[in-house]
Amino acid sequence: QVQLVESGGGSVQAGGSLRLSCAVSRATVSNYCMGWFRQAPGKEREGVATINSDGITNYANSVKDRFTISRDNAKNNLKAEDTAMYYCASRPPRAWIRGRWSPDDYDYWGQGTQVTVSS
Repeated sequence: QVQLVESGGGSVQAGGSLRLSCAVSRATVSNYCMGWFRQAPGKEREGVATINSDGITNYANSVKDRFTISRDNAKNNLKAEDTAMYYCASRPPRAWIRGRWSPDDYDYWGQGTQVTVSS
């Protein structure tokens, strides 16, 4: 079983930044794909960024050029619309079913960390 624990959320003003971290319980997940997702109240969970075992990153258009991720953290330049609960997720290497932006394709999830951005 893989356990993920996020930290680093908080409240900031627009234009500020937070470093979100994802602690992983097992060292053997080094070949897993890691993803960051977020969910705002009343909205579906959406993919923000992913990184595979080779360090290749993908970003959603809504955060491109503002967010930077590595395998264990994410940095950002925040806007009010970034307010949400942020989750890290991981999956072992296998073929995508719905795609990298679908929560259904990830096996393990953290409990989330809240990010609140005031304008």
